[in-house]
Amino acid sequence: MKSMTLILLISLCVSMGRSDFAPCFYDNGAGSSNGNMGLFSISEDTSVGSHVYTLNGSDPEGEPVTYDMTFDKGSKEYFSVEPKSGNVTLIQTLDREVQDEIVAFVTITDGRNKVVENVRVFITDANDEKPEFLDLPLVVDVPEDAASGSSIYRVQAVDRDLGSGGSVTYYLQETFLHQLSFRLQSTPSTKFTIDGHSGALRIRSGESLDYEVSRTHFVTVVAKDGGGKYHGKYQVMTSTAIITINVLDTQDSPPVFVATPYFGFVYEVSVPGSEIFTVSAKDGDQNNPNTMHYSILSGSDGFFSINSTSGCISLTSFPVQLRNELYELQVKAAEVGADRFSDYSVTTVTVRVVDLNNHPPTFYDENGPQNCFELSMYEHPPEGEILRGLKITVNDSDQGANAKFRLLLVGPSRVLRVVPQTVLNEAQVTIIVENSSAIDYEKYQFLTFKLLAVEINTPERFSATAEIVINLLDTNDNIPKFSSEFYIARIPENSPGGSNLVSVTATDPDSGLWGEVKYSIYGSGADL
Repeated sequence: MKSMTLILLISLCVSMGRSDFAPCFYDNGAGSSNGNMGLFSISEDTSVGSHVYTLNGSDPEGEPVTYDMTFDKGSKEYFSVEPKSGNVTLIQTLDREVQDEIVAFVTITDGRNKVVENVRVFITDANDEKPEFLDLPLVVDVPEDAASGSSIYRVQAVDRDLGSGGSVTYYLQETFLHQLSFRLQSTPSTKFTIDGHSGALRIRSGESLDYEVSRTHFVTVVAKDGGGKYHGKYQVMTSTAIITINVLDTQDSPPVFVATPYFGFVYEVSVPGSEIFTVSAKDGDQNNPNTMHYSILSGSDGFFSINSTSGCISLTSFPVQLRNELYELQVKAAEVGADRFSDYSVTTVTVRVVDLNNHPPTFYDENGPQNCFELSMYEHPPEGEILRGLKITVNDSDQGANAKFRLLLVGPSRVLRVVPQTVLNEAQVTIIVENSSAIDYEKYQFLTFKLLAVEINTPERFSATAEIVINLLDTNDNIPKFSSEFYIARIPENSPGGSNLVSVTATDPDSGLWGEVKYSIYGSGADL
């Protein structure tokens, strides 16, 4: 019993005198994913929830250890640690362009002793950023006489990625699409080109700008990075921006007449000095425009003049006797500038002489004005036939609306019709048969119609009337007709020869020989 107690005391004394050492992390080694996260780096495109590292260490006495990770107060916690296994999991999205390293405190403990180490985790780049244009919006003013091939602007874009993903090259959109597809064979239509490396925008060789054709151009520029991996796949990222190119005017364009074409009018009774029309021209170059000087080059025949400053066209001061219905004046507008009357333009001003409604419509035949036309014709002409014996012309010597009138034929309804029904200035009048049965000699030996010409759109409504007399000639168009459809005769059988049986009567309404009736008898017993 005494010897057993002695052994226990000796064992207790040895245990109480033994050293208790703190646990420690293993050395990471180059590229190791086990240890204390020293020299550890992680790509910014690592997915949240990924197992990214394993904390690993041991206790000298072989005691079990646990792990932990903390961050400075107020800073974002990017990782979580499973205490027993030491597995480190990403719990926040990474963005190298916002934060390129994470400071953390990793802990290992055996329950009595705790070791805390400060580590820096480096965030490596992934190609996740598009190029960004500087100095937006992109606007440039260029004079229209800028030389072909000259540089007019420099585009700048930056990409916050590193390496090739942060390098930027430039293309105009049409050229960029051409390079991607390799299918466009036509020459790009844009007037501009861009240097892929410097971003210098130039006027394409052989092209020029013209303020009068296009005052603004819109060019879409593409900024493309050098490409890189993102989530394990290679990708190229691009951005676009529109460059607004304002073309500035220079003195290189002739005058431009405003609100053409020009039409003026003058009444045939206008007095000399009457203003007819005013032309207006402006400098084709709108920056510092020149004043205009107006003149008539041709077409006035001495009847018209123009104010050289205002452009007002007037009748001349001497007695006016306008001979033409229409005058076409060639008017010149010249710029008054340093080179006097250097640039000019010419336009046409059409001046119409306006007629007064002082002539009524008039009917004519070969011998002059007439108010009665006579014709002889056979009855029942074919429907649609033209009455060729009538040679009628109608005329109104006024002009325009004053010479527009309507023709009307007044008489027995729907027997004849007149063509045309509407006339401007002059026409040959045609009378056409519309109802043949109504033209019947047995009803009328002559027909009378009134031919009217009445102005349409004039206040005066001048008119003219001509009488048309048609003398009808008879034709053999009727058959004899008995006075009764049947006759009944009775006679005794002993009547002597020559006795009258019955009197029959037939008439024919035609005239002359065509109206004379002769009788004959035939049939059974006709010989008696």
